[in-house]
Amino acid sequence: MVEFILAHERYAVASEYVREVYPLEQLTPLPCTPAFVLGIVNLRGEILSVINIKKFFDLPEKGLTDLNKVIVLESEDRVFGILADAINGVRRILRSDIQPSLPTLTGIRQDYLQGVTAERVVVLDAEKLLADEKLIVQEQVG
Repeated sequence: MVEFILAHERYAVASEYVREVYPLEQLTPLPCTPAFVLGIVNLRGEILSVINIKKFFDLPEKGLTDLNKVIVLESEDRVFGILADAINGVRRILRSDIQPSLPTLTGIRQDYLQGVTAERVVVLDAEKLLADEKLIVQEQVG
């Protein structure tokens, strides 16, 4: 799992869905997109959208800093980046160590959780995030 910080909470995603992690640089905001779409970045010639997962999960916001990282999630048919406040590193978390979700987590966040570890690391379901049509913006400006 790749462990990272969002709004002072520890999160993790399965490394099988993480293509790479890189510093947030040269972000281009996109007009007429939902609030959770931070913008796009050019990563070695590939244009990727960056999702502000804090806005998507309705977590407290803080300004962007040079510590912000983009975690590139990838499945067979979709690739995008999610914004992290900081990266804690890569660690092994056994599936048997993941407990059901916390009762205090409600709303949209709960839909994307696999569970929580004993160390209170919230494990996100990267497969659900990558498959979710709500994260695909197909709006046209008239």
